[in-house]
This record gives sequence, structure tokens and C-alpha cells, in this order.
Amino acid sequence: MQLLRVAPALIVVGLAACQTRSVSTGPSPRAADSTRRIVSAAADVAPTNRSLQLLVVVTDDWTAVPGVMRRYERDGVRASWRAVGSEVPVVVGASGLGWGDGLHGIGSPGEPGPVKLEGDNRSPAGVFRLSSTFGYAPRNSLSWIEMPYEQATDAYKCVDDPASLHYNQMLFSDRVSRIDWRSAEDMHRPDSLYRLGVVVEHNANGQQIGGGSCIFLHIWPGPEGNTSGCTAFGSSAMLEVLAWLRPESLPVLVQLPRSEYDRLRVRWSLP
Repeated sequence: MQLLRVAPALIVVGLAACQTRSVSTGPSPRAADSTRRIVSAAADVAPTNRSLQLLVVVTDDWTAVPGVMRRYERDGVRASWRAVGSEVPVVVGASGLGWGDGLHGIGSPGEPGPVKLEGDNRSPAGVFRLSSTFGYAPRNSLSWIEMPYEQATDAYKCVDDPASLHYNQMLFSDRVSRIDWRSAEDMHRPDSLYRLGVVVEHNANGQQIGGGSCIFLHIWPGPEGNTSGCTAFGSSAMLEVLAWLRPESLPVLVQLPRSEYDRLRVRWSLP
């Protein structure tokens, strides 16, 4: 992207971790609503069918904030999943979970449950690509991270304004010709919550206007905390996750309340 001078504009920068990434090159966006149902490929194709690495987050129910995360991997798409490492405590959005837009489709797979919307403080439920990583340190100091990585400077933002053409995009504000948003997350925060993180591809390309944006895995404020829609856990666990992820393994996040995990386990080929 060409480096251009940014004209002054009214900007509200969000510091409430969190809410993802994308480039608006897909079909024309559609307005989100709380009743939308799944849109997916063949119903008999598991959304995990191409992945060799899974991060699985399970909560007690739709409104629970605490949960547990487990890692799984396999040697091939026809092989069985095997557990990696130990169980990790996590926290999700302050309002729990809601069906998101991911590899499983758009919204709920035909079952009751809330649907994620912008600003609802819910983390997305479903299956989502883990596409890239970010943090405060320069790339050359993190050679052990194999995933694509972006250093977050003061100009690095994630746009969460549904009215912006850059909705749900992570970008450098000093590299765009015009700032058309009034709200964006500051990815270089004054605290350590975004010191290291992973981008979760919820609502990729911002196709669902108001469907939720800027979803990450990041460092938590503590076990009693919560997020605005991300999933957060301890820094030591984050280091393990980042050292483990491999782009060629097409890693995904599977995030569900326990009832939905049990119901979809066979259909989605979950461990």
C-alpha cells in the first residue's frame, strides 16, 4: 500500500480489548441481524477437514465467561487427533458466546443460540481460521514464530466502525489515503494485553456489516477478567501456542459451549 499523508479526522480509538482482520475484496457486504442462519458449503463436509492443528475452547454454556482451551494435532487429514500439552484456562467475552461467521458458515447451524453482533461483548462460536499473529516486538526478534507476524506500532489499528469501508480490517493508519472510520482498536496498547496475539478470522472480509470485528486470541487480564469479544489466556500459554502454530497446518479455532461441542463432535470431526 502506498504511503500517503493522512488528513485529520475525528477518531475514537478503542482500548477495550478486543474485537479481525480482513481485506474488503469479497462480495458486497450484507447487514447482520440476530436471526441469520448458516450459509456453508456441503453440509456433510466438516469445517475442520483440511486442518492439522486445532485450538479447542469450550465453555459451560452460552453465557459463561471462563472456559478451557486444549490443543490438538494430527499427521494427515484422515488421521486421528492427538492432544498436545495441557489444558489452559481462558476467558471469553463478558456476555459469553454467540454464533459467528467462519468455516462452519454464517451464524447458527440451524440450532438455537445467540448470534454474534458488533458491540455485543460476545466471543464468536464456531470454527475459524487462525491466519496471522501480531505483537509489540519487531519481527526479527521472534524468529521462533512461524505464522505471519505484524509488529504493532502506534499506527496499527483494527477498524470496528461498521460504516467504514475498512470495517474489520487491520491496517496502518498512516498508509491509507483517507480515514473514514470513527472507531478503531489501537493494536499498540499501553498495557500488555496485545503484546502477543493471534488473528481469528471471524466475519472475514467484513461481509456481514455489524456482524462483529477485530477478534483475537490475546493475553488475558487475569482469570477473573473478560473481553469485549476475544478469547484471552495467560502469557506462558500464549508463548506455547505461538511456538506451536504452523501456517502449513491450516490451524483453526473451534469455540463452542459444551452442549454444542457434544452435539457437533461427530459431524465436525472433533476430538
